[in-house]
Amino acid sequence: MSTYLQDITGCIGKNTQFHIQDLSDQLEKITPLFDAFKKDPKSQNWPFIKCLQDSQVLDSLHSYIQTYTSHFSNILILGTGGSSLAGQAFHVLKKPSTKPTLYFLDNIDPHTFATQLNKLCLKDTGVIAISKSGTTAETNAQLLLCLEAWKKEVGERELRTYFTLLTEDKDSPMKRIGVEHNLPFIPHDPQVGGRFSALSSVGLIPALLSGLNPNKILEGAQEVLSETINATIPHDAPPLVGAAISVGLNQKANVNQTVMMPYVDRLSIFSKWYRQLWAESLGKQGRGTTPICALGAVDQHSQLQLYLDGPKDKMFTLLLKEPAESGTPIKTNDPALAYLNGHTLETLIEAEQEATKETLLKNGCPTRVFYLPSICEKTIGALMMHFMLETVFAAKLLDVDPFDQPAVEQGKILTRERLSI
Repeated sequence: MSTYLQDITGCIGKNTQFHIQDLSDQLEKITPLFDAFKKDPKSQNWPFIKCLQDSQVLDSLHSYIQTYTSHFSNILILGTGGSSLAGQAFHVLKKPSTKPTLYFLDNIDPHTFATQLNKLCLKDTGVIAISKSGTTAETNAQLLLCLEAWKKEVGERELRTYFTLLTEDKDSPMKRIGVEHNLPFIPHDPQVGGRFSALSSVGLIPALLSGLNPNKILEGAQEVLSETINATIPHDAPPLVGAAISVGLNQKANVNQTVMMPYVDRLSIFSKWYRQLWAESLGKQGRGTTPICALGAVDQHSQLQLYLDGPKDKMFTLLLKEPAESGTPIKTNDPALAYLNGHTLETLIEAEQEATKETLLKNGCPTRVFYLPSICEKTIGALMMHFMLETVFAAKLLDVDPFDQPAVEQGKILTRERLSI
């Protein structure tokens, strides 16, 4: 079995109003882009593909991380959205004994921020601030507050040994903060946008700090990219098929929401990473579908009722891990719990995920399934490449630019205006 297997049979048929011919029609629309992509993948200027060829960046990160980890027991990572979610998605794969301990501050709730700083020994904590543009208000605010807090503990002259900035090599508020305090910085590739930056230094720095093997992440991503390029026809390329189904169900059956539901806690953050990728890339000009995060088995007890008996306007993507053969047997003498006796949590969650899949299908809910043999660096890298490719091909079908976010800028402008009054 490869890194993953995508099963789309639950999305096609009379119950879903989406048929094989509909799938073929959608794939035909993206065949010209697919052919051009196969001929020369670099011709599309998709920045996340460039990350796979940039081995020098990875080499430089290794030496930097070794120096950083030897000095600190804790690392605080400042950033929001795409500057944080990929790193968090990798971080959950770390071994419990891995040092240093990473903390992510991706929001500006004052209570959360103050509580986190109060928990840390600042003299043992390094800080990495990430903002591609260097203009992100939330991250710059966090950075300025942290600089003041650390300065009281270690002094102005020592700040450069505690702080590192990851931002574009151009004039920006963050870059000016760095110059003022003589802070080191790692250049952020200006062509790689935040939500597509998982395979760049933005995602790989937290992965390295978490004790993961970034080469395995890139290996999984490269495997999916190569399989897509080598596919003879679009039907043989899982990311294209995923794009065709997602957009086709929207246009043919009025499916306007897409639910990602892993049955693995370690993929919960990955779902949030996907949510931003899909929403911010495709939600334009009145188009796109709304991504929703769910988690099995817990959301069987909160959302499943709506999914099964509410509006049939949702597509479901289940991420299912092959169960481990080991586990501690459950022991009980209670007749009402006899069905659990001798089973493990592994067999219980397997039964629940299969039951959810079958129930969704029986209720006419379009459902695709990703079968994952393991949850590791290679798997996450492969899934990230799959969904980035799926997103850009879906953008082609929707005729939108996946790499901008014009509407978001309105809120940023209004925020600055309100604070300037």
